[in-house]
Order: sequence, then structure tokens, then C-alpha cells
Amino acid sequence: MNKFFKITLIVLGVIILGIAILVFSFVQGMKPDKDKEEEVKVQAEQYLKDNFNSSFEIYDTLYDNMGNFEFEYAAKVRNMKTNTQFLVYYDDETKQMVDTYIADKWADDLKTEIRPFIKENFGETTDFFVFFINENIGQELGIDPVNPRSYKEFDVAPTIRITVPRKRSDGDEKFLNEFISFLKSEDKLQHGSVIMEYIAENGVILDDEWGKEF
Repeated sequence: MNKFFKITLIVLGVIILGIAILVFSFVQGMKPDKDKEEEVKVQAEQYLKDNFNSSFEIYDTLYDNMGNFEFEYAAKVRNMKTNTQFLVYYDDETKQMVDTYIADKWADDLKTEIRPFIKENFGETTDFFVFFINENIGQELGIDPVNPRSYKEFDVAPTIRITVPRKRSDGDEKFLNEFISFLKSEDKLQHGSVIMEYIAENGVILDDEWGKEF
């Protein structure tokens, strides 16, 4: 019995040690590497120097430890005049530094255009998000970041996600049609996607999301 008890303790000890090693490895993996953070900062500083002007500054770094982005480390940059925030990082596919400035700036511009309509129809607490699926759209269109121009000059189709803290109602489709008509008739956006999602303040999904392309 005493021998069995000792063997049990040894087995438990090995299991606990294994769990401890796994937890330690996970925690360490969640922490950014300071050298890599410094490396992306240096790369981004040179990239800004070559492509932007003195109105832009690096204010932080982003470490993607969950595989949500196409990069592992990115520099967080902002335009000090407009406060537009964006990312600069090394693209493994193109083997060069890229930025999300045009995509983020145009998203900010469109949000400013549509905010009054959304707030008036759904209330001040309604959340909405605008994004371009192609975050490197500026490079693809050959746009000078110092002279970013307007998204209205290009045939682009961003996505607008509107989040309301309730279930879907009968009037939502009518609203969506009116919203799309507003975007097109007021020359704010000619093409895009609008998605409605229903999520409570605690994060619980209340209903299926749906949307329309135009």
C-alpha cells in the first residue's frame, strides 16, 4: 500500500510538473519579444522617413500572438494632425514593408460621413465599424500617403457593420434599405456591404447577423 501511494505521488508530481511547464510556455508565448519589437520600430521609422512626412509618429507596437493578422509584429503609427491610427509591418508575401494608412483613413472619413444617420436612427449608443478588407489598398492603388485623396474618387467597396444590443426587428430591413439609399443618393458611397449584428452589452449574440451588398 505504501509503495502504491509513493507511485501515485510520483505520477501526480509528473503530471503537475508537465502542466506547469505548459502554462509557463503559454505565458511566455503570450509575451512580446523586446528585440523584435525594437526591430519593427526601426524598420517602420525608415519606412515613414521614405514614404511619409514629419506629421506621422510611431507610438507603440502590436504583437499578434493569436494569429489574427498577417504579421507577428507591427508598429502602431498615427497622423498627429488628424489622429488617424494605422499599422506598419513587414509583409512576408511581398517581402517589403507595408502600411494600412489609406484603408484606415478612408474608414475614418466614411465613419464621419455616416455617423449622424446611424445615431439618429438607432441612438447615440449604437456601435458601428467601417473597414476595407484589403488593408493595403493604398499601395495597390498607388496612392501617395502624403496626398491620400478621397475614397469617393475610386471604385471601392468597404464593409459597414452596425451592432445593436437587441434582437432583430421588423423595421430593420426598411432601415437598411433607407441607409443604402442615403449612401448612394448623397454621394457618400456607391458600392459596399452593410451588415447588421445583434449583440448584447455582455457580448451574448442575440440573433443571426445579416446584410446586403450594393
